[in-house]
Amino acid sequence: MKGPLFYSKILLFGEYGIIRDSKGLSIPYNFYNGALKRDGNTSEEAVKSNGNLRRFVAYLDTLQHEHPNLVTFDLDLLKNDVETGMYFDSSIPQGYGVGSSGALVAAIYDKYAQNKITVLENLTREKLLQLKNIFSQMESFFHGKSSGLDPLNSYLSIPILINSKDNIQATGIPNQSFDGKGAVFLLDSGIVGETAPMVNIFMENLKDKGFRAMLKNQFVKYTDACVENFLGGDMKSLFMNTKKLSKVVLNNFKPMIPEQFHSIWQQGIDSNDYYLKLCGSGGGGYILGFTEDLEKAKISLKEYKLEVVYQF
Repeated sequence: MKGPLFYSKILLFGEYGIIRDSKGLSIPYNFYNGALKRDGNTSEEAVKSNGNLRRFVAYLDTLQHEHPNLVTFDLDLLKNDVETGMYFDSSIPQGYGVGSSGALVAAIYDKYAQNKITVLENLTREKLLQLKNIFSQMESFFHGKSSGLDPLNSYLSIPILINSKDNIQATGIPNQSFDGKGAVFLLDSGIVGETAPMVNIFMENLKDKGFRAMLKNQFVKYTDACVENFLGGDMKSLFMNTKKLSKVVLNNFKPMIPEQFHSIWQQGIDSNDYYLKLCGSGGGGYILGFTEDLEKAKISLKEYKLEVVYQF
């Protein structure tokens, strides 16, 4: 048995903001992927993954009993496959903000959910929200609290526009131009980030009135503008707003940015060679970068490995 591939994702805009109803834009990132396998592999990774799946299955069993109207699985088949060594073979780095648990959730739903919503149907807003809700409950096993967007993106493998918590839609993004100078890239922090502690810091900060005002008047405002600029292909405004967003994040989300990156974050803002923002919850993993001139950014960040995600 070898299941279909499920891809990683990148939330271009909206990290933390979508908790407060900002817009968001999530795109599949096909460089990394994962698939369910049952091929007798006894490597350390496969055994560890199988152990994780056992715990996940127990969680899904409970979920199904507590919320029978949400989702039902063929639990007998799932349990049997896990008992006979099934694991999730994935190249998606964990704790890097590119949706490793999301791809696993999508793969399990795809293979074992009964009466599942498929990609081939007319994906109405109701169906997308229903899927997002199912995935949110499933993925909360890994993160404590999940929006459900990572698995949704991985499952559908199409860009998703988040207008608000209850309004999401499949969307198209401007075509890439491989001879363009502008790019979105990933910067490897070399540190594994953990989602739950970062989200806890954010939730704690939300108790502060000043922090809430900053979110509404700056963070959400610039995030929404960036999404509109990107989808509309208005790159001049996109860079202007990304710079503002990068500044706001540096000033207000310091705990989510690994300390050794504070200065290069500032350097990008000062030089205009690139602008950095969080990729996922931060605390490590990847950092997302935007540049109008990829060669310039590569020179400025020559000590780091840049992975290009999208060119324009």
